[in-house]
Amino acid sequence: MKFKCPLIVVADIDVARNFYENVLNQKVKYDFGENIMYEGDFAIQLKSHFANRITINESDISTKSNNFELYFEEENIDDFIEKLKNINQIQYIHRLIEHSWGQRVIRFYDPDMNIIEVGETMESVVKRFLNQGLSPEETAKRTQYPIEFVKQCL
Repeated sequence: MKFKCPLIVVADIDVARNFYENVLNQKVKYDFGENIMYEGDFAIQLKSHFANRITINESDISTKSNNFELYFEEENIDDFIEKLKNINQIQYIHRLIEHSWGQRVIRFYDPDMNIIEVGETMESVVKRFLNQGLSPEETAKRTQYPIEFVKQCL
């Protein structure tokens, strides 16, 4: 058995598509109308279609459960943060924070109140630390990544 992808139920397929394609820059892999598969191997599906498929009432589908998130990585987190500043409807869970291992992340909700996390790639973190003057050994210790990974990022 092979896991294929998470599927997110959305109230309005057009609103969700706009968010994932224009805010998060996701590319459509397959478009089946009520179900859209993205190249990142996740899918969105219209709530009415999903409810019909599993034979439940739409009202039995909850939102904002805060028990699941989609995680994305961004090479240039600073540019992405600037892009978000121009989008008024974003509801933030938290603004940009830095974890102890140095990765900067932001969390917010998509239009259907699913948690979205966007973090900078660990390659970007390593390069940032090296550019700030940390040695490869210090960078490996700080990021908790193997020295071999750090050296590959040079």
